[in-house]
Amino acid sequence: MSKALDKRNHYFSEIEPADEKLQLLTEKNISLIFLTDIHENTLRFSRMIRALKNGRRYTIYSVISANDIDQLYKLLDADVDQYILESLFDEQRLDIRIEFAERQARNKQGQFLIEQKLRDSEARARTILRTTVDAIITIDERGLIRSFNRAAEILFQYETSEVIGKNVHILMPQPYKKEHDGYIQNYHDTGAKKIIGIGREVTGRRKDGTTFPMYLAVSEVQTNDQKLFTGIVRDITEQRRLEQEVLRISEHERLRIGQDLHDGLGQMLTGITLINKNIAASLRDENHALADESEEITSLIKEADEYARNLSRTLIPVELDTGGLKTAIKRLAENAKKLFGIDCELKDFVDIHFDDPTSLTHLYRIVQEATSNAVKHGNSGKVIISMESEADKLTLTIQDDGSGFPDEWDKNKGLGVRIMQFRANLIGANLQIRESDLGGAAIEVTIFSVGSTYKLIQ
Repeated sequence: MSKALDKRNHYFSEIEPADEKLQLLTEKNISLIFLTDIHENTLRFSRMIRALKNGRRYTIYSVISANDIDQLYKLLDADVDQYILESLFDEQRLDIRIEFAERQARNKQGQFLIEQKLRDSEARARTILRTTVDAIITIDERGLIRSFNRAAEILFQYETSEVIGKNVHILMPQPYKKEHDGYIQNYHDTGAKKIIGIGREVTGRRKDGTTFPMYLAVSEVQTNDQKLFTGIVRDITEQRRLEQEVLRISEHERLRIGQDLHDGLGQMLTGITLINKNIAASLRDENHALADESEEITSLIKEADEYARNLSRTLIPVELDTGGLKTAIKRLAENAKKLFGIDCELKDFVDIHFDDPTSLTHLYRIVQEATSNAVKHGNSGKVIISMESEADKLTLTIQDDGSGFPDEWDKNKGLGVRIMQFRANLIGANLQIRESDLGGAAIEVTIFSVGSTYKLIQ
């Protein structure tokens, strides 16, 4: 054996097997070990090597004689990789056997390094998943949860053991549960992606049944012939609160301007009208040449006064307090006809009431913004506003006959669209933009009855 190893330019050590000799494996970077007998202390040494943390990385061969062939089971028990018997005293065959042993040792070392890198990578991934501030959830093609990090436990109030293997829709309120199952099935059938690769604002459900707004980004990963979906979830409750505060301040400023138009400018114009009317009457009595011009000025001031009051009504939807949403939308449609010169009508409109009065204001502002966009950006001549009631939801639709939205409108959303989406999210509604039945654009706001605090007004 020594000659054969020398011939192959090996550095090797000959030792008596003992516990303290195990450290030589790492000190001298040993990868291949030959046991030259099958005595108990030698076999014990082999078992001790295997018991090391990285014991599987070493290749162990046993050299036996023909007389020991009946004791091969001992080698199996000691976890020896291979044995050398018939080639021991044949130089050429022994050289070949040693080469096989070298290859096996190299393969083991390479496999060990790969496995070590994989373990390190998995450890880093687990550390990242465990310590990241965002909730990260992995599901399979059937929607079953495969991983659930610490942040997800805190956010959804579930322990990992409670959700692993269960359908991810336990983290969703109705009707999103039903929609999610349908979405997965539709993706399997058609390959159409509605959320994969993009972010979306949705509603989450905690273990105690409470719901909260969250931002969800989903990515698709293919591993070992299995498709997995990873969702990164962020609680945006505080963001919603801040947005609501911004809108509240904006609404307050809008009301202030509307009030100034009504009480300030409106009253001033009314006063000027009365003064000029008296002047025009005096000039008429005197048959003055400027009498006609003075009366025309009075007429123009009246028009300006009416215009200012219409603007005031637009800024201050007083009908929300007195007549409800339907009355306010009717007034909005009338003002749109006067201000924009378009055909604006209500169709199949049902009236609703919210426990939170600001929700009505948000819906009103969405209709107002959509109508204004139809005229300013879509060059529309006709707008139809409708609200339909179904068993579990209400759908408010504003559609026009204009030029519609460009193909990539969602990549460059204007401020108006973003504000409409913010308002919809604040009342727990979904806002979608699609092509309208009139050939232009349609803004569709869906309010689900489950979890909402509205009621129909007969």
